[in-house]
Amino acid sequence: MKILFLEDEPTIQEVLSEYMKMQQYEVTCVSDGEEAIEALKKEAFDMAVLDIMVPKVSGLEVLSFIHQEMKNMATIMLTALEDEKTQVKAFNLYADDYVIKPVSPIILLKRMETILRRVKKQDSAQEQGLVIHEDSYQAFYDGEALPLTLSEFLLLQALEKEPNRAFTREQLILRIFNEDYIGNDRIIDAHVKNLRKKLPKNYIKTVIGIGYQYNSEVEL
Repeated sequence: MKILFLEDEPTIQEVLSEYMKMQQYEVTCVSDGEEAIEALKKEAFDMAVLDIMVPKVSGLEVLSFIHQEMKNMATIMLTALEDEKTQVKAFNLYADDYVIKPVSPIILLKRMETILRRVKKQDSAQEQGLVIHEDSYQAFYDGEALPLTLSEFLLLQALEKEPNRAFTREQLILRIFNEDYIGNDRIIDAHVKNLRKKLPKNYIKTVIGIGYQYNSEVEL
């Protein structure tokens, strides 16, 4: 998980960022609001932890930028300001939490963990039906990971990428194994059989005399 941490007090920045790193977060620290906005323009983050009273551009202005440009990013406001007006303004800009300094690093980490877990569940809930994540070599159905082997994933991916195409077994072997496979092309039939057991719907259509095709009508 990637965290943007806006804090202009060097000691607080150092201590809290070290605690975040101990929890395996990838932390980018900035000391003013302009730096924060520049970082947000260049890189994608899972969460921003923002002090409000910082130089150049306030944490609230950074929060407003996040709300306009990247609505799904989780945000925690970290500040010494306890007045109700500031807190209301932060929540009106859809801050996920408002933490008063001084704060225990452990408590801050727990609040971060809770918010990130909730955001992850919301994102997963939005991914209805079959979703293929190429970068992680995983397939999901309604947010739940499917227990596919690498060969099964590559077969499903090849079919789904070209739903209007009927593939021969030889073509699918080349998509999965390149030219490294030596053996019977019926290995594809075995992979299809296993895939059909693991997929909640019949996403693979048999094309008689040719091979297989992605069944794009299954979600209609």
